Amino acid sequence: MLSPEERSRYSRHLLLPQVGEEGQLRLQDASVLVVGAGGLGAPLLMYLAAAGIGRISIVDDDVVSASNLHRQVLFHTDDVGKSKVDLAAARLRELNPNVVVDIHRERFTADNAMALAQGHDVMADGSDNFATRYLVNDVSVLTGIPNVYASIFRFDGQVSVFGAPDGPCYRCLFPEPPPAGTVPSCAEGGVLGVLPGLVGSFQATEVIKWVLGIGDPLVGRLLMVDALTMDIRILQVPRDPSCPVCGDEPSIRELQDYEAFCSTDPPNHPQDTESMFFGPRVPEISVMQLKQKQEAGDTFFLLDVRHPEELAIADLGGTCIPMEELPTRLPDAAPDKDADIVVMCRSGSRSAHVVAWMQQQGYTNVHNLAGGIIAWSRNIDPDMPVY
Repeated sequence: MLSPEERSRYSRHLLLPQVGEEGQLRLQDASVLVVGAGGLGAPLLMYLAAAGIGRISIVDDDVVSASNLHRQVLFHTDDVGKSKVDLAAARLRELNPNVVVDIHRERFTADNAMALAQGHDVMADGSDNFATRYLVNDVSVLTGIPNVYASIFRFDGQVSVFGAPDGPCYRCLFPEPPPAGTVPSCAEGGVLGVLPGLVGSFQATEVIKWVLGIGDPLVGRLLMVDALTMDIRILQVPRDPSCPVCGDEPSIRELQDYEAFCSTDPPNHPQDTESMFFGPRVPEISVMQLKQKQEAGDTFFLLDVRHPEELAIADLGGTCIPMEELPTRLPDAAPDKDADIVVMCRSGSRSAHVVAWMQQQGYTNVHNLAGGIIAWSRNIDPDMPVY
């Protein structure tokens, strides 16, 4: 039974015939696991707490950075460097003290995922990488806990409900990860600041609908939104009987090594990478070594494989050729395949992939700048913006 304070707080819900007191009590009894407290997690968590979800568990090992603040509305300028889950829990408790908030200051991995999911009614995937998305999906199917999925990139967003009874899972839509390097992260490609608020609100809506058992959830359907045109399309996503995890004869019956799954063969193109998340093992130099080379006046070719928009934020000099343009532009820019070449990007990931590709093209003395712009800012020039 709702208390007088709760009746007042949730009065607008109680007025809805589809919710009422019975529905509000369902929300109060529900337990939701949210994977990721970033762009999607911020609005998702706020609306779940405001709606009166009784228990919210948050999994995220990240800390707030300045580049988060244009979209992750849970956090303030003074929060930079602090744990996201700690801050999120404090804000949610301020918003609604009736909600129990459990925090897990760790990555969601194959080692802990099943234990973290246990006891929850719904999972909400707000992650930003393919390894975690496939992991959340498989946990959902193996445990029978539905997964309310969302993703964002630049101006586009997607929302669906996977792992529901008789419905498809994420692997039915995307059986395999895309070729590594072909889908940049938001850190590399950017994202409109308000987009996570829009998509995260859709995601929260689907969680609440599922708990209440009302409306038409996005089971077997993928909602796609384009913020530039405000076009919203819904695609039908049938369950795949041959799906390796939710199909009629599943081959996946336990969690896998998801970082290994999200990998490809050695690169044949600079965008075909060995790992989605960590660059292939290639020769590298540190930012301190690069600084020493600069100060000593050494002759070398510094190749920046970022985009011009990134260069406008932080620039170490050198020649900028975006990764996807290298096959046509590199032969003219660096014709000497025995020259001393240092390749750099934002974090050292894209540049590691490029180094591996250049070695296949016959370049003999090419090194990756470990840590890229981020490492330069942390170790050499703290005034260099980090994005």
